[in-house]
Amino acid sequence: MTTFISILRGINVSGQKKILMADLRALYEKLGFKNIQSYIQSGNVVFNYTEDKSNLAIAEMIEHAIEQEYEFQVPVLVKQADDLISAIKNNPFIDEAEADPSRVAVTFLKSQPTSENLLKLEGVNFPPDRFIIDGLNIYIHCPVSYGNSKISNNFFEKKLKVKATSRNWKTINMLAEMVG
Repeated sequence: MTTFISILRGINVSGQKKILMADLRALYEKLGFKNIQSYIQSGNVVFNYTEDKSNLAIAEMIEHAIEQEYEFQVPVLVKQADDLISAIKNNPFIDEAEADPSRVAVTFLKSQPTSENLLKLEGVNFPPDRFIIDGLNIYIHCPVSYGNSKISNNFFEKKLKVKATSRNWKTINMLAEMVG
């Protein structure tokens, strides 16, 4: 049985795309997932699954079930527990995260951007904010405020032409605790 983390993008924000976590857990149960736990209202779910399916296939299952149930679309990213632990270990802003976890986030990409699109970010700089791309993870450090930064999901989705969603360092570490 493999442990997965699903990260939903854009639910329960300003009253839009409202999904209660109890209802989301019930939906996951219908999909055959086990040991389902959610964390806060932004769509972070840890679960086990026995079927041999890719992260992308599981994400598509969840997206389809949400669309059927709620009649709106929600991008879903799925990671295995090891992927999340690796993202934590590889954080180039670990000192900054330890000093103030609210100033560090990770943007998770749903798929690998093309080399051409990655080149669009070469030399892009928004001081004092910084970002480093490492595979499907973009590490972000915003010493003033992530909320006011030009470095956002929309920025990365527009430049890289892939779906993305971000979580702050506290949430990422809580999810890691949940996966054990």
